[in-house]
Amino acid sequence: MAPHKSHRRDNRRWRHRLADLAELVRAPAALSVPGDVLAGAVASGRPLGPRTLGTMTSSVCLYWAGMALNDYADATLDAVERPGRPIPSGRVPRRTAFAAASALTAAGIGLAAVAGGRRGLGTALPLAGLVWAYDLGLKNTPAGPAAMAGTRFLDVLAGARATAPALPAALVVGLHTYTVTFLSRHETTGAPASVPALSLAGSALAGLGAAATARDGDRAARVAAVVGAGGYFAAYGSAQARAVREPSAANVQRAVGAGILGLMPLQASLTAAAGAPRAAAALAAAHPLARRLARRVSPT
Repeated sequence: MAPHKSHRRDNRRWRHRLADLAELVRAPAALSVPGDVLAGAVASGRPLGPRTLGTMTSSVCLYWAGMALNDYADATLDAVERPGRPIPSGRVPRRTAFAAASALTAAGIGLAAVAGGRRGLGTALPLAGLVWAYDLGLKNTPAGPAAMAGTRFLDVLAGARATAPALPAALVVGLHTYTVTFLSRHETTGAPASVPALSLAGSALAGLGAAATARDGDRAARVAAVVGAGGYFAAYGSAQARAVREPSAANVQRAVGAGILGLMPLQASLTAAAGAPRAAAALAAAHPLARRLARRVSPT
């Protein structure tokens, strides 16, 4: 009996470790990443096949790398403001977070090379560099929101066959990301009402921009894009509106979480606007799943 009990204890220990690592990298929030690549791919007319799937996997790895590196860099601050996070709580050693970030970055770059060759590396390398620059230096500077917006902008272009057709989608996703990052600076302290108000205005522009990318003369695409933009604004805009009325730390944090996952209906709007309604429907259907998972592992 003793070996059997020991085996069960080992299994429980491994499950706890995996759960801690999932929390470190904000695993469910990565569901918001493939839609960037998908939006870029359909906007540029790239076929949705193994290469696109490989690029999506690369982007997920780089996203997780950024989350692990974020907690590595913020370990001292989190010990004060968020002691329950994996590193300050002692569940994940700080060196493990750095090792995970390094390994995931290498995996992301490698997958990009396999999926897209030189073109894939041409996007993955600056994307990885911007992720590391943001976490290790730019995050708390005035350039922080723009740097984070740049990572998502590049993520959309990573999925594109040609850059120019995907630029409108990349700009919309970048604008949305800027608003989320701008808000996130006030998660633990609360904010002046002007901060969520400005964020709300920016997300309204992002939603309108997504709907406006629909092809001329394609009424079905335009209707689907408007529906997706409405879903985006309902998910993210309503949370921001609550933060405008009461800009407490809790409401700001809820708005940031809504913004991270609210990117999915925005991606669905862009994908529908480019003439890929089935792919857009899949993105929209994944959003409720991501929100349920986020109740277990916070995306912020």
